Amino acid sequence: MKPQAAYECNGALIAPRAFYAIACDPRRSVAVEACAGAGKTWMLVSRMVRALMEDAERAGADGALKPQEILAITFTKRAAGEMRERLYEWLADFAHADNARLLHELQIRGVPDLENEAVAQRLTARLQSLYSHMLASGRSVQIRTFHGWFAALLRSAPVAVLQNLALPVNYELLEDDSQARALVWRRFYQALLAEPAQKTDFEAVVMAWGRSQTEKALQAALDKRVEFGLADAAGLVDVSVQTFGQQYPEFAHCQQPDQTLTDAPGRQLLNDAATALGRAKAPSFSAMGVELERALTDGNMDAVFKCLLTKEGAARKFGEKINGIDTVRQAQAFVLQVA
Repeated sequence: MKPQAAYECNGALIAPRAFYAIACDPRRSVAVEACAGAGKTWMLVSRMVRALMEDAERAGADGALKPQEILAITFTKRAAGEMRERLYEWLADFAHADNARLLHELQIRGVPDLENEAVAQRLTARLQSLYSHMLASGRSVQIRTFHGWFAALLRSAPVAVLQNLALPVNYELLEDDSQARALVWRRFYQALLAEPAQKTDFEAVVMAWGRSQTEKALQAALDKRVEFGLADAAGLVDVSVQTFGQQYPEFAHCQQPDQTLTDAPGRQLLNDAATALGRAKAPSFSAMGVELERALTDGNMDAVFKCLLTKEGAARKFGEKINGIDTVRQAQAFVLQVA
């Protein structure tokens, strides 16, 4: 048996016709969630048709439509083109349809009061005449992409507003910003040459993470340039990233986190842990104590980590009967904190 589609309104199951009566009603504000291929485009264009119908009702028999007052915004030119094509195909089709077909089209879009014969005749006539009225108006429904719509706003904005927002009066809307990005990087490297402190920071990041990871991070920042700009203007960037000493007060005196392993308190704790492990009866534990003592003597911090932590970075398991196991655990917690 073919499963029936489930339609909900505010969490309650409803019939498909009731759902579309709500979703296609242009007087209602609705948010529709549905998977791909469920008919969202059909519903959106149906809302446009019903909005045009209501516009025609208000205008009267000889009144002019104002389709340009209907705005639909989507993400891609392809989606916008699909909606625009479907709308005009429908209107052209309705212009030549008989009354039975027109009545059916109104019913499936949830138009109310069609049981009244006079209302049904008036509305089917309205639907049939939409196409000719649309052509006579010389205007069309605005079906745009987000970028296209914003560009239209900029074109109509006063020059003073653009200047206040630091936006150019003349601009080109880019579908692909790869060329603009290439220009940004050239200017970025030129700016680094003029700023010794910034250049030093950049070189330090490349040295630590490599050129590829550095570029990847900067590209991510460039993607969020508007957010970063607004946050910086509000003074949020500097307070959002704490200095090392603020985030780790116990290590504030260190030039590097592992310096605390060689400071007197930390080194004494690690030496005590090495002694406790070295006296353990289990050969594997005592051998680890010897390794830890050697690592401390050599100043090999990586080896210190390996003695007390697993490859996954968790504390190694040592026997509960080791004399001084609490000291070993304190040393492991200390090393984990440094890690």
